[in-house]
Amino acid sequence: MIVVEAPSRALPRSYLVWLLGSTVSRFGDAVLMFALGWAASGLGGMTAALVLTVSGLPRLVLLVVGGAVADRVGARRILIAGEAALLALTVVLAVALARFGTPAWLLLASSLALGTVSAFCLPAAGSQPRRLVPDDQLSRALALRQGVGQAVLMAAAPLGGLLVGWVGVAAVAWGDAVTLGVGLCVLIAVRDLSDSAPGTVAGSAIPRLDLADGFRVVARTPGLRSAFLLVGAGAALMLPVPSLLVPLLGRASAWSAGETGIVAGAVGVGVIGAALLTARRRRPSASARVGTGHAATGLAVGAAGAFVLAAGPMLGGRGAGPVAVVGALAFGVGHGIFVARLAPLVLGRAPRTHLARVQALVGLVQLVPVMVTNSVLGALAEHTSPGWSLGATSAALAVCAAWARRFGQPHGATSRSA
Repeated sequence: MIVVEAPSRALPRSYLVWLLGSTVSRFGDAVLMFALGWAASGLGGMTAALVLTVSGLPRLVLLVVGGAVADRVGARRILIAGEAALLALTVVLAVALARFGTPAWLLLASSLALGTVSAFCLPAAGSQPRRLVPDDQLSRALALRQGVGQAVLMAAAPLGGLLVGWVGVAAVAWGDAVTLGVGLCVLIAVRDLSDSAPGTVAGSAIPRLDLADGFRVVARTPGLRSAFLLVGAGAALMLPVPSLLVPLLGRASAWSAGETGIVAGAVGVGVIGAALLTARRRRPSASARVGTGHAATGLAVGAAGAFVLAAGPMLGGRGAGPVAVVGALAFGVGHGIFVARLAPLVLGRAPRTHLARVQALVGLVQLVPVMVTNSVLGALAEHTSPGWSLGATSAALAVCAAWARRFGQPHGATSRSA
C-alpha cells in the first residue's frame, strides 16, 4: 500500500531537524521573492510575468540533471552545495539592490541565477521525506511539510509587504542571506541526514546519470502517468494566482503592499487548513481513482475561490476587503486539497532508486505549463485587467475539474497499490 493508517509514533528526529533547517531557509526566500515580485509588478504586467518566466528557464533545462545527480551523488551533498551557492548569490543581490535599486535587468538576472541553483536543490529536497521516514509515515511527513511550507508563505507575504515599505528590498535580501546561513549550518551540523546515493555503483569514479531513466519509470507506471497529467494541469492554473495575479490585482486596485500581502497570505491559510484536515485522516485511500477524484474537488474549490477573488475589488471597494480575502482563502483550500491528495500518490509510487528523478519530473511538469500561463495571464492582465485574468483562470479550473473527475474513473481499475 502507498499510504496506510497513520501511526501514533513520532516522525524521525532526522526528518524533523532537516525540515526545521529547510523551513528557516524557505522563509527568507519567500519574503525575498514576494519583495522582488512586488518590485517587478511596479514595472508592468509583462515585466512581472517575464521575471517569473526567466526564473523557470534554467529549471526547465537542469531539473532532470539535478534529480539524476541527487540520486547518484547524494541528496544531502547537493543540498549543502546548493544552500551555499544561494547564500553567495543572495549576498551579491543585496549589494546590487543597494547600489542600483530594482531595474528590470537586475530582477531578470537575479531570477535567472537563483533559478539555476534551485534546479539542483528542488529534486533533492523533494525526495528527502521518502528517504528519511518509513513508508507508513510518508503521508504524515508530506502533510507536515506542506503545512509548514504554506505557513511560511502565509507569514512571508504580509511580512514581505511590510518590509518593502519599511526597510526596502535590499534589506530584505540581507535578511534572506541570514536565514540561508542558518539553514546551511543545520545541514552541515546534522550528519545523520540521508546522504546515500542508492543508484551509485561502488567504485565508480564518475557516476552514470542516465537522464532518461526517470522518464521511463513514469511512463511505465500507470498511477504516475495519471498523477503527472493532473499535476501539470493544476500547476499551470493555480501557481500563477498568488505569485503573479494577486500582486497585479493589488496594483490595479490601489492596495498597499501590506494589503496585498494579506490577500496572498490568505491563500497560504487555506492551504494549511486543507493540509491539516488531510493529516487527520486515519485511513487515506491509496487508490489512484480516489486520488484523482479528490484532486478534481480541489480544482473545483480553487475555481470558485479565483472567481470570488476576481470580484473582490469590485465588491469590496479600494481596500483588500473581506470578499477578496475570502476568495483567496477558498482558493488556498482548493490548492491544498489538490496537492495533499496527489503528493503521496506520486512520491509513494516512485522507486527508491529514482526518488529525486521522479521529483525532478514533478517540477518539470509544473514548470513548462506555468511558463506559458504566466506569460498568457500577464499579457491578459496588462491588456484587459487582472480581474479578467482571474476570471479566465477560474473558468479553466472548472473545466479541468470536470475533466479530472471523468479522467480518474476509467483509470481506477488499472491502478494498483504499490
